[in-house]
Amino acid sequence: MGYALYFSWLHLKLFLIYLLIMIFGFTIIKVLGYHLVKKFKLPPGPKPWLLVGNLPEMLVNKPVFRWIHKLMKEMNTEIACIRLGNVNIIPVTCPTIACEFLRKHDVDFASRPLTMATGIISSGYVTIAIVPFGEQWKKMRRIFVNDLFSPLRHQWLQDKRNEEADNIMFYVYHKCKNPSDDALVNVRNVAQHYCCNVARKLIFNTRYFGKGREDGGPGLEEEEHVNIIFVLLKHVYAFSVSDYIPWLGMLDLDGHKRKVKNGLKMMKKYHDPIVEERIKQWKDGSKTIEEDLLDVLISLKDVNNNPTLTSKEIKALTIELMLGGADNPSNAVECALAEMANHPEMLQRATEEVDNVVGKEKLVQESDVPNLNYVKACVREAFRLHPVVPFNPPHVSVNDTMVGNYFIPKGSHVLLSRQGLGRNPKVWYEPHEFKPERHLKNDEPLIALSEPDLKFISFSTGRRGCPGIMLGTTITVMLLARLLHGFTWTAPPNVSIINLAESKADMFLAQPLVAVARPRLPAELYHTK
Repeated sequence: MGYALYFSWLHLKLFLIYLLIMIFGFTIIKVLGYHLVKKFKLPPGPKPWLLVGNLPEMLVNKPVFRWIHKLMKEMNTEIACIRLGNVNIIPVTCPTIACEFLRKHDVDFASRPLTMATGIISSGYVTIAIVPFGEQWKKMRRIFVNDLFSPLRHQWLQDKRNEEADNIMFYVYHKCKNPSDDALVNVRNVAQHYCCNVARKLIFNTRYFGKGREDGGPGLEEEEHVNIIFVLLKHVYAFSVSDYIPWLGMLDLDGHKRKVKNGLKMMKKYHDPIVEERIKQWKDGSKTIEEDLLDVLISLKDVNNNPTLTSKEIKALTIELMLGGADNPSNAVECALAEMANHPEMLQRATEEVDNVVGKEKLVQESDVPNLNYVKACVREAFRLHPVVPFNPPHVSVNDTMVGNYFIPKGSHVLLSRQGLGRNPKVWYEPHEFKPERHLKNDEPLIALSEPDLKFISFSTGRRGCPGIMLGTTITVMLLARLLHGFTWTAPPNVSIINLAESKADMFLAQPLVAVARPRLPAELYHTK
């Protein structure tokens, strides 16, 4: 009996000691945590709800990017922390802080989030732009830098780019001469189809998936293809509830999953048969010469002379390559031309520059691009003032990090605001005015479209910067220069000024630019189809 009582008393003492240790430890942790939070505080943001964070506010404030920017303006902050489910969203509008993320701490923010849309579009993260940091990304990065977008490869593909630059002149010229069109040209359609034509030519060595059109314009297949591309781009990093509360993914409450899966299915309808047939041709020896980027991808070999890429990777890469070059150049050209149409003196200055560099006896060539500084200044200003998307693709922190005196927890999604950086009043004088001359500097004889200091974003920077800057620059400047050189542009009849209002749902102009185009060069220069 006594032994049992002693044993019970011993257990009670041990339990009390354990309880005291737990209370003491919990107190220490709370105290340390309090001081750590005071010392390493999160960026300012709205108070989150338990478990769901600020998802309720996100769901009732559409579009989400305008809500985020409104919050930051109300809080008077250039970096914020918004909790969505269990994810910290860190939007940034300050170039100095943005450079801290992508320069000083680049290695800590070189990953991408796992989302519903990116998982589907990348076929399980086998591509490059939207995959997390890791061996697959490193493998693809080497291929993109060394095999797809090297200076030698860029030169090798020049004739294909020239074909599409000539074709778009032929197409716009045809629109000008067609009485039923009244010389009205939808510049958005022209720009988007030109960019996608170039991508199709570089990847598949074709302009058309179907029979094509005699006037150089898109057929039904190409129109569908371009529409699908922009649907996928719209949803690739949309704020989908299931990305923050994963178990809701099966419900597809916002319909994003259905749209992405349908879009990818339609893309594969056009791409996969070409890829499969081409792989077969290389295997049976009926094809032995590289003619486009698809041939390059198929022909890559590892050290054991085995294919570097699987058919799954090749198919996924053709889709990501198409997505990569469609929206940014086309939107910049549309917006630049719209702004210039409202400022005839800018239009005249740009046109005179092209005439002085190129003359009127030939069309603009890629070799002319380095000397078109004012045209490039107009493009830079379009990238700054009219970004195609509100945020850059998210950068995910792989470690707890201090940035701008704020604590950024591991797993946070950092969103560099293209809108906020480019229109930051602390950086730009009259930030909402289109002023190309702000990019002209006497000590810089040649202007580049990249912006390494992140005062605006064109092609980003750091490890996740665009590997196709040379191609993107060439496509953008060539398109704008050709349109300026080849045609005069004026507002349609009964329109005194082009409407530059943004769409409420996204960053595109609410109304596509439609303008009157008239040929200004000898007729024979347009007949190059």
